[in-house]
Amino acid sequence: MELERKFCRFDAAVTMTDGCMIEGYASRFGQCDQGNDVVASGAYAASLDRLMTSGGAVKMLWQHDPAQPIGIWDEVREDATGLYVKGRLLDSIARGREAAALVAAGVIDGLSIGYRTKAATKDRQGRRVLTELELWEVSLVTFPMLPSARVAAKGEAPELADLREMARLIDEARQTLVDG
Repeated sequence: MELERKFCRFDAAVTMTDGCMIEGYASRFGQCDQGNDVVASGAYAASLDRLMTSGGAVKMLWQHDPAQPIGIWDEVREDATGLYVKGRLLDSIARGREAAALVAAGVIDGLSIGYRTKAATKDRQGRRVLTELELWEVSLVTFPMLPSARVAAKGEAPELADLREMARLIDEARQTLVDG
């Protein structure tokens, strides 16, 4: 079974403070993404329990690249909304500093999970409902899959408006392609 990825963009739910601390939701329960998947509440519970018992950790990666860890997730937990993450970008490594700058500038505005599906069902609308997932990593990404979500970074510079507009147009074009 191959590792799957689920992208999620946030609606002012992810914030960055002190230039390296980030927090927000890497996954939201009950929302259908562009892959026609819905993550059910409790889908991460067994995986998080296994990680805690074994002393393991969910990795923080750059764009799902296992060769590019960029930080540490200090807190990963489920709540009523979804999979909440809180961690630190490592400013002692170049990619961590770059990620912090891109998030602060609003250029990078998504998180994505890397996981294996352990259990899933189909609902009446034909969507895949993910009921148990084995969580491997949460990455900062350029193009997330859940359109209802956005990242909020503190202190966006006004000169980044053109980049934001370009990202919005790319997102719109991608959505048009997905919708057919």
